[in-house]
This record gives sequence, C-alpha cells and structure tokens, in this order.
Amino acid sequence: MAYWLMKSEPSEVSIDDALAMGAAPWFGVRNYQARNFMRDLMKKGDGILFYHSSCAEPGVVGLAEVASIPYPDETQFDAQSKYYDPKATRETPRWILVDVKATRKTRLLKLAELREHPDLVEMTILKKGNRLSITQVTAHEWKVINQLLKKD
Repeated sequence: MAYWLMKSEPSEVSIDDALAMGAAPWFGVRNYQARNFMRDLMKKGDGILFYHSSCAEPGVVGLAEVASIPYPDETQFDAQSKYYDPKATRETPRWILVDVKATRKTRLLKLAELREHPDLVEMTILKKGNRLSITQVTAHEWKVINQLLKKD
C-alpha cells in the first residue's frame, strides 16, 4: 500500500463536499508529475491525506482512499471546461485521474504543526518551493500524522 497527500481548495471541493459525494473523480490535475503519480503509481485502496490548500489555514483535514484504477479525465475533452486541452484526444488522452473516496473528517492538522514535528522534516509538502497538488507520503509519515490526528 502507498500513501499520498492530495490538495484541494475548500472553495472547489472541501472535505465535507468529498464526504457527501462518496467516490468522486479527482479531475483537473494539469501537472505531469502529479498525473504520472495517478497514472503509474496509485492503486485502489492507497491511503490519502486530504489537504486543504489556498485557504486561511492550510492543512490536513481528512483521510481518504484511492477508489478506482486510473482513467482519462473527461474535462480535457470539453471545450467549455477550464481544464480543456485542445491537444488531448480520446485515442491519446493527456490527462488521467483516479476516483477518491473520503473516509473521514479529522481535526485540522495545520501546516505549521506539521512543520514543528521532527519526524516530518523530510515530508515533500514541507520542502521549500513544493507546489505539487499530489505528493507521496512515506509509511512512517503516514503513521506519525495519524498519531497526531488522534491528539486533542
């Protein structure tokens, strides 16, 4: 099993929205490295830290899991979508997604709190200049974060 951190702006899809939707496509990713994670490495059942970004207090707000195998992101073919890609074709799609199923809302584990924990100093989300919407999380980081989420 692998672990991931996936960012969502709460104004787009919040943890509450995700819980209400059940499994839903993680569409609109337009970064090749993040796409490659979904296409090549993510497996059904992998664990996800659901992370709110571009908000007043960014941080982990819930847990989720990969709920499907990778498949083409339909928004790339829709000329009306902000995620439209005129170079993408159904024969050779450029953008791939997976379905994500939120499993539970957690307390807000703020970015500042993540930065304070010595076992998380190498976590990708904490590295200077990192802006990827999907990053890998080690098994140790997953365990530490789950322990932190259990604290009041």
